[in-house]
Amino acid sequence: MLKSSRRPYRSSYGLNRRKKRPFPWLWVILVSIPLALLVLELLMRVVTGFTGKATELEAYQGEPLPITGYRLKFLNSSGEPYDGLPNQGRLAVKHSPLMGYRLVGNQQSNFWKINEQGFRAEQAISPEKASDEVRIFVLGGSTAFGQMSSSNQTTFASKLEILLNQQVATQKSNPKKFRPNVLPYYADELAKAMALPPRIRESRYRVVNAAVPGFISSNELAQLSLQVMAYKPDFIVLVNGYGDLLVPSTQEGADIPGADTLLTHAPRHFFANFNQSLKDWIYQLYLVRGFQYWVLRPHDSLQQYIPPMDNQNTLSHHLTTDTQELERRATRYYYNLQQIARLTTSAKIPLILALQPEITSRNAKNLSPKEKEILRQLGSTYPQQVKTGYGKLQGSIEQVKKEFPKGVVTLNLNDAYSGFAGEAFQDTIHLTDEGNTVLAERLYEAIAKQLLVQPRLYSGTASPP
Repeated sequence: MLKSSRRPYRSSYGLNRRKKRPFPWLWVILVSIPLALLVLELLMRVVTGFTGKATELEAYQGEPLPITGYRLKFLNSSGEPYDGLPNQGRLAVKHSPLMGYRLVGNQQSNFWKINEQGFRAEQAISPEKASDEVRIFVLGGSTAFGQMSSSNQTTFASKLEILLNQQVATQKSNPKKFRPNVLPYYADELAKAMALPPRIRESRYRVVNAAVPGFISSNELAQLSLQVMAYKPDFIVLVNGYGDLLVPSTQEGADIPGADTLLTHAPRHFFANFNQSLKDWIYQLYLVRGFQYWVLRPHDSLQQYIPPMDNQNTLSHHLTTDTQELERRATRYYYNLQQIARLTTSAKIPLILALQPEITSRNAKNLSPKEKEILRQLGSTYPQQVKTGYGKLQGSIEQVKKEFPKGVVTLNLNDAYSGFAGEAFQDTIHLTDEGNTVLAERLYEAIAKQLLVQPRLYSGTASPP
């Protein structure tokens, strides 16, 4: 049978249909998404610049701006950020072999200013001290530093300085309202003179805020001996304790968290560095910052930052329930205070010791809504944990006082805010500006007792003045 040589008929429609390729929608989508994000990013930058929010958004790091402003930025001995460690903080601290770390000098933000010596002060402190100047150095951790304070002037150290100098100014302008330097001879006049308020030494008072966020008693001992003593202090005020409850007894003091692990574990260092670099790149996008800042609005939420503690665990996790471990932490605190007292007493410098205020000491009737929320977040076990821990630390303070009765003054701040009607705490241990006022007044009372001028008895033979 012969086969036909004719080809089967195929319409042009079928050929065209077979040759037509599907439109590459996937590629269009893949290309369009980054282009759209780029356009939105540029548009967001233009809008924020036009509205004047560029600087505010540039500083935003996914948390309330005051927390970022006070968050520590850790630098190595060369002054460079550590690879793999978060570096979005604004308060730069530099590694120190003996002190753990120290504040970098000559830096400032909207909330604080650090002088060239690394103290929270507007101006430098001269090593040479004028004969009429009385220097009071405040040491401690973040509470003493004034964490979350709105400015240098609202810290309790600054307010204490104002109170002392105001007292001197009042004495000079109204001398008859205070006890005279020489008491009158006659009994009735003597009784009237003794009824007047006493004077304090008329000097120029300077209160230097040398506190460093995250420091515990070990760091403060090193700082006092290596740095502060060179400035010839007349008083040392130590407000601390909470950090000693958080740091394990296996640690000698507070140090840059995570640095040793990164240096000794190469793979972890690599992945931590990669992860941190990726986060830093993402947070450079105004789209990400803008969405978090204006949509999620975490700057209105309640957050706590107890430096240098990380935010991965709750405070209850750091406050040990092991009685032996708590005893070891309290013992470390005691030995450090003992060394501090020995150093100041030998130099004839009065030392004022006080456990820093803590929110559970507040009277429940006077709590603000924010303070109630703080306590709720802390959980049911936290109050007893911190009460037990503070009891141990207070015992250490009292023991040091017994050993140095003339050189050490203790101040109990446990009831300082029990009757305070305003909002005293911004988180567990950090005070509001009004809370700092209360603390400054309590410290003023303790220091003024050490500065009282004892009037001389009239000893002349002629008629008394």
